[in-house]
Amino acid sequence: MGGTLSGRALRAGVAPTATGADCAHPVACGAAAAPARPGPAGAAYGRVRRARRGLRALRRTARGLVVAAVAACLVAVLPAAAFAHVKVTADAAVQGGYAALTFRVPNERDDASTTEIEVQLPTEFPLASVSVKPHPGWSYKLEKTTLATPIESHGTKIGEVASKITWTASDEDAGIRPGEYDEFSVSAGPLPETDRLTFKTLQHYSDGEVVRWIQEQSGGDGEESAGDDEAERPAPVLDLAAKGAAVPGPAPAAGAEAAAPESGSDAGVAWAIGLSAASLVICLACAVALALRWRRTG
Repeated sequence: MGGTLSGRALRAGVAPTATGADCAHPVACGAAAAPARPGPAGAAYGRVRRARRGLRALRRTARGLVVAAVAACLVAVLPAAAFAHVKVTADAAVQGGYAALTFRVPNERDDASTTEIEVQLPTEFPLASVSVKPHPGWSYKLEKTTLATPIESHGTKIGEVASKITWTASDEDAGIRPGEYDEFSVSAGPLPETDRLTFKTLQHYSDGEVVRWIQEQSGGDGEESAGDDEAERPAPVLDLAAKGAAVPGPAPAAGAEAAAPESGSDAGVAWAIGLSAASLVICLACAVALALRWRRTG
């Protein structure tokens, strides 16, 4: 029966199965057919599909890198903007004494220069003596006001005191350009018996914009008052030490041309700019590496 087929199987519609030596066809013997080898057209189609998948993955990765770079820049630049405030400092500010005040003015604009600075002196705590240090390329105007109640300084009654100082650049080239800052110095005293002095300041730009640094950080009265954490345009504030308090003097320079150490705001700005640059470089490097890898695999 080895080489014969069953007639009953044929009548029942069952596919004939050959066994033994008569198994000449692999399908008939129950063996799996050998997979067909892809031809040139199939291989080309596979390469196209892989290239498309790689291109889509590269696009998704590139979008992710762009989003990450923008986020890193915002995280770094927004704090940097917070550091760029007009400030007033003094080496030693003691109630009843004299001090050299320095107003530091940074330029916050990329397309305009600072050409004028107005500093309002506190009339509620009048300063009997105010002297302005000349600044190259800038002129100044010292305005005075009459006090309702005269003050006494060194045995002399004083009824008129300085109320505002205005520095004006001789031209736009002499102004504070984008990415720069400048400092303006004043000698004032005797300093009043109060914890702090507030110097409201207006910053004028060459395009006509005026930035008002007038918000009181101590939460004073009026619409322009705000807390320390809420003030967007805080007025410069000078803290005064009580009489007899030990006030550290300026640190001696290491040499005639020794550079002063960076202040907290300058260090913060430098850190923010460095972080932004590093983030952009890393993202660009990753994008280039992915593009080269895709080209090699495609």
